[in-house]
Amino acid sequence: MAFSSMIRRACSTVVVPIAIRAVGSPRGYHRAAMISSIVQNSRQLRISTRLFSTSSDESLIRTLESEIECAEQPNHKILQHKPESFPFEIQDNQGERTILLTRKYGDEIIEAEVDVPIISPLEDSDDEAEEGEKAENKKEEKEEEEGEDSSIRILVTVSKGSVGPRLEFGLTAFPDEIAIDSFSIKPSDDSDDQLVYEGPNFSDLDESLQNALRKYLADRGINTSTAAFLLEYMTNKDMKEYVVWLENLKNFIKK
Repeated sequence: MAFSSMIRRACSTVVVPIAIRAVGSPRGYHRAAMISSIVQNSRQLRISTRLFSTSSDESLIRTLESEIECAEQPNHKILQHKPESFPFEIQDNQGERTILLTRKYGDEIIEAEVDVPIISPLEDSDDEAEEGEKAENKKEEKEEEEGEDSSIRILVTVSKGSVGPRLEFGLTAFPDEIAIDSFSIKPSDDSDDQLVYEGPNFSDLDESLQNALRKYLADRGINTSTAAFLLEYMTNKDMKEYVVWLENLKNFIKK
């Protein structure tokens, strides 16, 4: 940095005298004047760029601080403690978008990986003339009914001991419903062989078998009350992770 600064000072004080000594003719004089003008314009451009960069950084920092303040406002709709009936231990690591639930059920080990909430998009209006007003109304409705539009993905595995096959359920949980998206039996060797038969699609199973598998999960703690708590818990986690992300961005800009 000091070396480049010294070079810039040398350019502003030495270039013109050298150019003038080399004049010898009107053409040389004009060349010297042109070099002097380029040097001055270059200095002004560097100063303007530096000022613009500082101004944009400060504006970004102010915006981030405002967003952090807004995000840190308490949301009383979110549960702060798990209910007594919640049967799982929660492993929640800051900086990760998922949490891990674990419990024992007889000789079984139940694990559930829960992802951050998914907000269902609202349908666009077909009437372009009223698009702006309807979009604003829908935004307000979405804020009021956010819990109803949200869902979370849960991957549940059921195993017996450290060896042997395991059951795997892919779920989408809503506040009042749990949908089974997929179900399979995974081999014990964690084989990625695509030729392994894992069973039919869950939707293709007989309805009585689908209901029996839903009850199987409910008996192990994967039920609607668990889903409602997890949706609120993950909404809270998502906001906390967002604040940390904003703080990291602000600290980077301030360096």
